[in-house]
Order: sequence, then structure tokens, then C-alpha cells
Amino acid sequence: MNEPVRDESPRATVPPAPKPVTDETVRYTPDGYRSGIITAISVLVGFSLAFLRYWGFESSENWSWHFVISTALMLISMLMQLVALFRSLQVEDHEIPHYRVTVRWFVWGVVVMVGGLVFAAAEVSRVTKGINLF
Repeated sequence: MNEPVRDESPRATVPPAPKPVTDETVRYTPDGYRSGIITAISVLVGFSLAFLRYWGFESSENWSWHFVISTALMLISMLMQLVALFRSLQVEDHEIPHYRVTVRWFVWGVVVMVGGLVFAAAEVSRVTKGINLF
């Protein structure tokens, strides 16, 4: 009977190249997202700078603790916005996970800015009209 002949000579066998293991393929933001967030951050940073210039140098009111709170909140907000701007200018921000973190920094910076503006409005209304909100 004819059995197939086994070749048992020592030959080097090359294993197949391993495929890279990735949990998820890298996804990128659509065109225009980065430029949009950079523009939005720049506009709000400009507003924050203009507000702080007025609030710190041109306001004729005497300072109280409300003024200090609103100024501190605006400064914290500007720092958060600058972190978001720095992140948005990085090449990695084109990747969706990095972009989402940048958007979170920006949104929380805006939330803190609104809090500072509320304290500023409350203090101005208290001083000028005698309405005490806080």
C-alpha cells in the first residue's frame, strides 16, 4: 500500500507574523471639528480677558468678598480654557478620545465662567440697586 511519505527532515519553519492586537481602531474627528473648537475657545478666552480687564481695572465699585469670588472663578475658568486650547492645538486632538477630554475641559471652563459671571452680576446688583441675592 502506498502511504504518503512524511518529510521529517529538519527544516526551519517560519511562523506567520502576529497581527497587532488592538481593542478598537483609532477613530478621528471629522474635518472642521478642531478648527471649530479652537475658534470657540479663542472667543471665550478673549471675552474672559476683556471681562477681567474691566472688572479689575475699570470698575468703580469698592471690592468685597463677592468681587474676589467672581474674579477667582474667572481666573480658574481662564486656566481651564487655556488648558483646553493647548490640548486642541496638539496633533493627538484629532483622535476622538483625546478630543472628548478637550471638550470636557472647555465645557467645565465655561460652567465655571458662568458661575463667576453670576457672582459678578449679584454683586453689581447689590451695590447699585440694593438687591441682595447672596
